[in-house]
Formats: sequence, structure tokens, C-alpha cells
Amino acid sequence: MSIWWSLHLRREAASVPLARRLLIGTMETAGVDPDVSYDLSIALSEACANAVEHGGAVPAGTTTEAYRVTAYLDGEKCRIEVADSGPGFPHRHPVRPAPTDAEDGRGLCLIRELADHVHIGNKPGRGGAIVSFDKILKWRDDAPLVAV
Repeated sequence: MSIWWSLHLRREAASVPLARRLLIGTMETAGVDPDVSYDLSIALSEACANAVEHGGAVPAGTTTEAYRVTAYLDGEKCRIEVADSGPGFPHRHPVRPAPTDAEDGRGLCLIRELADHVHIGNKPGRGGAIVSFDKILKWRDDAPLVAV
């Protein structure tokens, strides 16, 4: 079983729950264990929130820029990628964990905790950041689309 979808969303706060609901609905329909779905939905929300907040400057008088969310459920794994058109991550400064009492900066740490494999980097040559993460799927006993 394979499921793939991609969204191009405006850099607006309202886009974050939309992406999250689509992911949860897809996983529920496929029969993914609710705990796994929840972890991935939190990680996706954090990645989308980062794209909305840091994903690029919007010139005055223009519409908001978009960011892209792509999700793949393939066999026993889910991969999610969030890409924006912002300045990307600084080349000389690695992404560091934020203090536990910080108001901002904890999203990437949460993604690392909730996913099995995380890649954080910049788009080659075009500018923008890419956050991708994978998680091994667990299935409900009654899963209609479980991988064989």
C-alpha cells in the first residue's frame, strides 16, 4: 500500500491545522495506529509553523508566499517533507536545541523526538529550508490498507 499527497499552502497560521487534519485523516483511513498518527501530526504541525513563521519575506502589496507539504505512506514507513522559500538555515550555525523554558525554538527538537529519522537542510541552489522526517508505522488490527 502506498499513499502520496502534496499541498501548496499559503504562509498563514490557518494552513497548519489544515495540513494536520489531512494527515490524521489519511492515517486513520489507512489504519495507522493512533499514537503514531498523533506523533506525526505534532511533528508536521511544528514543521508547518516554522515554514509559516520563517519561510520567506513577503513584499508589501503582494499575497503571501506558499510552502509545500508532501507526505508518503509507503509500506511500513511514513515520510513527511515541508519545504519553504525563506532564507534557509544558517550554514555556519548548526540547529541547536532551545532551552526547555524557551517560548520559541523548540519545534525542531520536538520533531527530532517524535520521528525516527530527521533531515534538516536547505534547498540546493534555490533558497529555502527543507525539513523531512520519517517514522516506522504501526497498524491497527483492523487496518484496511496495511502493507503486506
